[in-house]
Amino acid sequence: MIDSINMSMLCDFYELTMGNGYLLSGKQDTITYFDVFFRNVPDHGGFAIAAGLEQVVDYIQNLHFSDEDIEFLRGKHIFCEEFLNYLRDFHFTGDIYAVPEGTPIFPQEPIMTVRAPAIQAQLIETYVLLVLNHQSLIATKANRIVRAANGRTVLEFGSRRAQGAFGAILGARATYIGGCHGTACTVSDQLYGVKAGGTMAHSWVQMFDSQYEAFKRYCEIYPNNAVLLVDTYNTLKSGIPDAIRAFNEVLKPMGIKKCGIRIDSGDMAYLTRKARQMLDEAGWTECQISVSNSLDEYIIQDILRQGACIDMFGVGERMITARSEPVFGGVYKLCAVEDEQGNIQPKIKISENVGKITNPHFKKVYRFFGNDTGKAIADYLCVHDETVDDTQDLEIFDPEATWKRKTVYNFTAKELLVPIFKEGKLVYQLPTLEEIRAYCLQQVDALWDEVKRFDNPHVYYVDLSQKLWDIKQDMLRAGR
Repeated sequence: MIDSINMSMLCDFYELTMGNGYLLSGKQDTITYFDVFFRNVPDHGGFAIAAGLEQVVDYIQNLHFSDEDIEFLRGKHIFCEEFLNYLRDFHFTGDIYAVPEGTPIFPQEPIMTVRAPAIQAQLIETYVLLVLNHQSLIATKANRIVRAANGRTVLEFGSRRAQGAFGAILGARATYIGGCHGTACTVSDQLYGVKAGGTMAHSWVQMFDSQYEAFKRYCEIYPNNAVLLVDTYNTLKSGIPDAIRAFNEVLKPMGIKKCGIRIDSGDMAYLTRKARQMLDEAGWTECQISVSNSLDEYIIQDILRQGACIDMFGVGERMITARSEPVFGGVYKLCAVEDEQGNIQPKIKISENVGKITNPHFKKVYRFFGNDTGKAIADYLCVHDETVDDTQDLEIFDPEATWKRKTVYNFTAKELLVPIFKEGKLVYQLPTLEEIRAYCLQQVDALWDEVKRFDNPHVYYVDLSQKLWDIKQDMLRAGR
């Protein structure tokens, strides 16, 4: 049944009640501006990774309400017929700007801006947040794990522990953006080209009369992909010796040197060191060692520091669910409206909780890169009609500490938000997943190592222009 759901109906009910209210109040055609942004980086990290834009595009292009949807809503007895007729002919006619998928992103800056008539902008809120929050969360976690592996292969193994089918399928896509090399999820390969792979489970070994027979038969069937799971019984006493024996009897006569073992339990640092020694002594120096079993960035980092001999990590539940902090926290907030003359009027959300105070107005986001280093220096939020002259020195300040100023010089300014939809038409060429992944790794490399630390990372500057700062302060003083 879930496969037949119209995703246009995947919205919070108050999106519909507000839409009905906008129409009855004559505000249905009022042009609004909404920002998508997040407040805190998961796991107290230095940055996050934007992901999910392709699914937002697909959703926007398929927005509609069927006759069955209209009848369901009519049965709620709270919507006027004029609103139901509006939904019957509903389609998106607005503009959307967003950062490309794979872009490192920081708190409080827009990663997407929606400019559209009020009802349209309101109705898409839930699904847009759902998609961006989920995939950005998983891509961020995956990137942390990939960086911990320090150049070693990382595969996503988490489908069976994901929160639902879409969590598994789109989660695998997000992990690939974050830097994983592939997945165990077959359908993610079919749909998105995330290369799927895998060899055997413990049940394969248990199905045969002996572990050696299981290994030998697998090598005979898959001689070019012989990765043997060696911890079903005893890794060092029988698992690795039986694997070596199978390699010697099946692969060696065929001249095949590429093979592998996988360890799924026990002390990974100790077992992989011993395994490497045993394999090398037997002449299988090219045999790769893979490990799995509830891994995350901290465990990977620790066992590598302890001298573990590992070529590949299979990471499951702690990546596909971002188990250590499974909520991204992106929000969708009104930042401006247009009056009847087309003038943009900034809007602000004020709160006693400083972190919930929003940045008003229709904005641009620039990223400054040092010309001497190629590294990102700061992000700069300004009003939409401002431009940055990167041939001149620029003074910026921390919006949460006005005394803290910094002069930026010898830099190149890159605008981050790019047009995705204009007047309801797609104007953005969606990149391939391979291109997104490569872009992500390139952009992460442009961050200073201090920002990429897992613990106590350097706080990256996200600053306001003087004009935007003054507008925000005036609105705070006015209380609206």
